[in-house]
Amino acid sequence: MFPAGLADPAEPGPGGLRERAEELLRALAGPAAALREDQWQAIDALVTHRRRVLLVQRTGWGKSAVYFLATALLRGAAGRAAPTVIVSPLLALIRNQAAAAARLGIRAGEIHSGNVTEWDEVYAALRSGELDVLLVGPERLNNPTFRDDYLPELAATTGLLVIDEAHCISDWGHDFRPDYRRLRTLVAGLRPRVPVLATTATANTRVVEDVSEQLGTSAPAGPASAGTLVLRGSLDRESLRLAVVSLPQAEHRFGWLADHLGELPGSGIVYTLTKAAAEELTIFLRGQGHAVATYHGGIEAAERIVAEEDLLANRVKALIATSALGMGFDKPDLGFVVHIGAPSSPISYYQQIGRAGRALDTAEVVLLPAAEDRDIWRYFADTSFPPEHVVRRVLGVLAGADRPLSTQALLASVDLGPSRLDQMLKVLDTDGTVRRVRGGWVSTGEPWLYDEERYRRVAAARSREQQAMLDYIVTTGCRMEFLRRQLDDPHAAACGRCDRCTGRSWSSAVSESSRTRARDELRRAGVPVEPRRMWPTGMGRLGVDLAGRIPASAAAEPGRALARLSDVGWGNRLRPMFTSATLAVPGAAVPGAAVPGAAVPGAAVPGAAVPGALDGPLPGDLVEAVVATLAGWGWQRRPVAVVSIASRSRPRLIASLAERISTIGRLPLLGQLDRVAGGPHTGQVHNSAHRLAGLWDAFTVSPALAAALGELGGPVLLVDDRIVTGWTMTVAARLLRQAGAPSVLPFALAVDTA
Repeated sequence: MFPAGLADPAEPGPGGLRERAEELLRALAGPAAALREDQWQAIDALVTHRRRVLLVQRTGWGKSAVYFLATALLRGAAGRAAPTVIVSPLLALIRNQAAAAARLGIRAGEIHSGNVTEWDEVYAALRSGELDVLLVGPERLNNPTFRDDYLPELAATTGLLVIDEAHCISDWGHDFRPDYRRLRTLVAGLRPRVPVLATTATANTRVVEDVSEQLGTSAPAGPASAGTLVLRGSLDRESLRLAVVSLPQAEHRFGWLADHLGELPGSGIVYTLTKAAAEELTIFLRGQGHAVATYHGGIEAAERIVAEEDLLANRVKALIATSALGMGFDKPDLGFVVHIGAPSSPISYYQQIGRAGRALDTAEVVLLPAAEDRDIWRYFADTSFPPEHVVRRVLGVLAGADRPLSTQALLASVDLGPSRLDQMLKVLDTDGTVRRVRGGWVSTGEPWLYDEERYRRVAAARSREQQAMLDYIVTTGCRMEFLRRQLDDPHAAACGRCDRCTGRSWSSAVSESSRTRARDELRRAGVPVEPRRMWPTGMGRLGVDLAGRIPASAAAEPGRALARLSDVGWGNRLRPMFTSATLAVPGAAVPGAAVPGAAVPGAAVPGAAVPGALDGPLPGDLVEAVVATLAGWGWQRRPVAVVSIASRSRPRLIASLAERISTIGRLPLLGQLDRVAGGPHTGQVHNSAHRLAGLWDAFTVSPALAAALGELGGPVLLVDDRIVTGWTMTVAARLLRQAGAPSVLPFALAVDTA
């Protein structure tokens, strides 16, 4: 188990436990390594006193060394029994930690979503004593197979439980994950005097208190182990040089990065707020000769692993990434982190920039904020816990069911989006009100209290975090001190390194050639829109007799949109057209004017103008972009006519758009698909089943339109302003096909995807 020449800690050695810990550390980190005082306190508390410990220390401080050294000491002292279980949030972190454990001679196995076929083999090795550490992804804790077949025995045999990135336990944390809350079950099932270590670099006082309380669940009795030992150090990062460069438009930010990427030290990460922006920026930078790769949650796991390895080996200058590359990526010599667009929280920003400079004297951190950041925050803001009547509806459906119901089946019973419903069910599961089993979800029959006050406070806290991020951008004081105060760091002080402390920053100049090429890339028009292929599950419960595959004779063809609303280029131009209001959070503080004219998502601002949706003729630049999109479509058969969809919110916009397309393309405009008077409004419907049910009888084909369709010899171009779920186009295409249209080509200004 231990490297050659290293004493087994089970055998007594001079100087006792601390000397053995120091010896292990030198084997792990090099001959010059020495334990920090808080590292030693944590190890002593875990190994000697079997306590529960929360380490709040900056990234790169050495938190992982604590649990690897404690593992080695406990395994040696216990005759190599009772393995350590480490719960880690991301596969990247699990892979990094397994490699680190191997350097110390500790044998590690992994159980996560990427190696399901290997679970039995890994667990057999654990039972036979061949493994010292088991690394587990938190989503496994809510997997029925893992929870029922592995978790009880795991809790009964664990010698040390480690919870990495422990702020995820708390809904006050910047990256709350319901799966993490099931750790309370694991903690409660531990044998007496089993030590627990929780670690994080991003926890303010409220999160520390919340996590400490949860760690105390079923803690062993006795004065030596009473309560959670919190070891909190300075969150300063001595190597980081923070700066903000404010530039007017996306083309300037892309151009700036093209000009300066080669000047940034080593290799690094460039963060964007959306997947679309990451892909746009990657294409642009590659076109400028930079070696970069894309990394986000929509990319296959195998491709993400290759991208990580390329960055670790410095085969690329940068990964262009979303927050999917956040916690857990470990490259000690990462030379820079750049953000194209600001995260919605200074705490998550601190966490992301913490990837840089862990083993360097200097690393560059640059934020290029954008005016549209607040729109993007708003776009992704619908993550609050659902209203009580929605939750009660789900609980009632589950209570009345005679079998487990899948998340997909529940969508037909409640108007929530799939991801929000899944998050809600996980919270209810950890509260003991529902239970995930093979085949879906069941009710436990346990009573449940809707904690409206807590949910309101969490939403208000999110709003304050957004305002704090805006304040960070314009602060005249030290930037690192600002971030540390957001994390309630009692040691916060001016860093002497950032652009505010030194008066030196990056130039905001952008070469004309780079700006022009960025503008051309961002103004590239057109994105494909795939048609719906299957009807949603459970439509019968909503009174609509539909199931299975959509017949080819009723389906739309692949379509096009000018842009995604989350795009940095045309998305920025289109997004304000579809903004209808500023969201309100009851009781939220009115934000200050940190950025002139900026509305803060999630906060109601008395007297502020509420932007309305545009309804009028399409501006000339957008008409040109529409023409470019249609010209580059590459359809198999050119449309022979145009039909629009009647709109309640933007009737003049859609009518004028259809008319311009008809005129420019020299295509007959056959009219519009009319809405049934008094039909349902579907704008605030969140899931596919309910949206389709609301749309099913919402449109009608007039006799004149039906007659015109019956005489066509080619496809109809169907025009709308925005595609959200795709069901409006699906229903409209079906009606047009039934009325005689040979095929239907959907077209919209915007598609509402990330």
